This record gives sequence, structure tokens and C-alpha cells, in this order.
Amino acid sequence: MTEDYRSMWTDLGLNLEAHDALLGVLGPAYQNIYLAQKDRPEGMGYFDFVMSEVHGLRIKELLDEKKAGRKIIGCYCVFVPEEIALAANATLVGLCSGADFATEEVEKLLPRNTCALIKSSFGFKLGKVCPYLESADMIVGENTCDGKKKAYETFKGLVDNLYVMDLPQVKSEQGRILLKSEYLRFKAAVEALTGVQITADSLKQAIRTVNAKRAAVHRLSALRKADPAPISGLDALLVNQVFFYDNPARFTASVEKICDELEKRIVESKGVFPKKAPRILVSGCPQAVPNWKLPLIVETAGAVIVGEESCVGERGTRNLTDDSGNTIEEMMEAIIDRYYQVDCAIFTPNPDRLAHIEEMAAAYKADGVIHYGLQFCQPYLMESIPVEKALEQKGMPTLRIETDYSMEDMGQLKTRIEAFIEQLR
Repeated sequence: MTEDYRSMWTDLGLNLEAHDALLGVLGPAYQNIYLAQKDRPEGMGYFDFVMSEVHGLRIKELLDEKKAGRKIIGCYCVFVPEEIALAANATLVGLCSGADFATEEVEKLLPRNTCALIKSSFGFKLGKVCPYLESADMIVGENTCDGKKKAYETFKGLVDNLYVMDLPQVKSEQGRILLKSEYLRFKAAVEALTGVQITADSLKQAIRTVNAKRAAVHRLSALRKADPAPISGLDALLVNQVFFYDNPARFTASVEKICDELEKRIVESKGVFPKKAPRILVSGCPQAVPNWKLPLIVETAGAVIVGEESCVGERGTRNLTDDSGNTIEEMMEAIIDRYYQVDCAIFTPNPDRLAHIEEMAAAYKADGVIHYGLQFCQPYLMESIPVEKALEQKGMPTLRIETDYSMEDMGQLKTRIEAFIEQLR
């Protein structure tokens, strides 16, 4: 990173010593995990560049947008509608929550047995190392789980611009009414933040922009059904992670480009793993940057991850928004319908999620499912046992793992995952 960026980080109030330490870990980790892969698609060079500039050029772009009068909205969850932000001339970006940081300070505010994702979001704020968080004009939290719900009460004392969105826990007529009221409230809050009134034209264009981004990821996902797999699970996960940070139009074009390359690979039967390599579907908690532990273990053991039933995966991108409406009211209803299909583990009962896992396992010709749960993430851990039982009753081998962001359990996980993969062979 250049001195220009250091000046930018200083202006944002980042702790430069801590930030340097973070990048000093992230950079080598990325090189050892991603750049060490063999025969990667050439199109991944773009995503390597994005990661090399994730706290540099991308932040400069966002700050330039702010100077031009555009507002930046940071969020932690796929339930926050990007369409509404874009329609009001704002940029929505994902916020850091994929690594342990400032743990001792965090545990002065939160119980030790809080899930890693929540603790990470606090750690990046307390450590002042996340430029996305520090550049945001609004930070959107959402009451998806009890842990987040209570944590935001404390988080509000750490930031000046926290907006908390309530979400239904039951998919019912009343639940949809709640979601609609919250999205209308969010629309009003974003319009007040930006000073821009959303119009039918701006909302339709925003829907089409986000749909194009999701459709490009859908195309990439469909290409992963091929055998041999034309792209690794690590690289596909990276694309899904960059989805939350990058400029939408540029991201879409870059994904379409790599899909063109993958189609040629499929025609040539060229894969990053040998044909008939064990095929794994990963299900469960999201894997935010730089949480690459699970796919690293799986793919260095000789299996390939062919899909992610995750918020950083198909759960977050699988459905498009109907763009046929002509009025704001019609399009807002379409947005509500689209997001109400997200089968997060917060919902009870939640049969749609199990059906989605089974559908993905069949479509991607998975040999086995690994259910990934973060320690103390009650919704996904509670669902993991019935999911495992249901899948195994249908003959789908399933491995439940529970972990956090540390590397301390790498050896134990490696032993269990390698044994599972050997069973699939």
C-alpha cells in the first residue's frame, strides 16, 4: 500500500499500527491460500487485484463518492436491500466480520461465548482497523438473532450512525407485514440520509443493477455443476465475498468474463481438480473475508467444494427481484417478496432451508455435505442436527463441524474432514 493510502487511513481515524498488523497477516495468508493454487482461471486475476486493494483503491473510490455527495451505507446481512440504497444514490457495502480482532477488548463488552461473527464486528470497530466501517455514513444492523439483537444495544454506544432493522422470525402473513413496514421505514431513512427521493425510474434501474449482479453469480454457480470442476471452491467463495464490496457494474462484468473462460474449460474438460474428485456442498453459517479455513482444509485434502448454501453463497444471491412493476409501490412489493424467500435459520419452522440444501446437493451432484457452524451461533447449530439426520436418511453423507475464526482447531478439523472425504471416495 502506498503512503497516499496511509494518509487516507489516518484521515479515517484508523489505528495504523493495528491496521498494518492486520494487513501483515491478511496479505501472506491470501498469497499462501489463493495464489498457491495451480491452474487457476485467468479471470481470477481481477479478484486477486480487488483483494490486494480491498483497503486501498476501493476505499479511495468510496471516499471519492462521498466527496461527490454520495452516501455510503455499511451492512452485515443479506436482508438489507441493496436496491433501496442504490435507488437513493447511495452505495451499500459489506462490513468486516470474518476474523478475530481485539478479542480481549471485545470480551469486556460481550460475553466470551458470543458467536465469532458478532465478536469480530465489535473487534474491527474497537481496534479501528476497518476503513469500510469508519467511512460509512450509516451502519445497518438487523435483528436476525438474539445475539445480534442484544449486541446492537452495546454497539450503538460505539458508533454514531447505527440503524437497526427488525426482521420477522416466522414466515406468516404477519411476518410479511413486519418485513414490509421495516423496508418502507428503511426506504424513508435512506432518503433522509441522502436527500434523494426514490423514483419509479431509479428503483427500477437499481433492481436491474442488483439482478444483473446476482444473475452473473448464478451463471458462475451453474458452471460449477460440471465434472471436472472448472473452478475451485476457494475461488468461487472469493467471488461471493467480493460481491459485497465491489462496484456492482464492474463486479458483474468481471464475473461474466470469468464465466466465459469457465465455459471454454468445460468444453475442453479442463478442471482444477481431477474428474470424479469428491464433490462437497458446504451448508450453514456465512464465511466472510478472510475466513477461508474450511475450504482450505477441504480442497487441500483432494475434494472440491461445488456449492455454498450460505449467506455468502446461494442463500444471499439465488433469487432475483421481479422488475416488471411500474410504480414504486409495485416494485417495493417485489423487493419484499424477493427477500422474504431468504431461508435464514432465524425462521421457525424452516423447512425451506432443508429443501434448498437437498435441491443443491442434487443439482451440483454433491457426494457429501459439510454443515459449517460457528461456535455459539444458536440458529444454525440448532438446525444442524435435524439437517444432518434428514440428509443421511436420504443417503447423503453429512459432516457437522463447529468452529470459530482461530487456527487452533486446524489439526482436529483436518483429521475429521480428511476421514469424511475418504469415506466419500
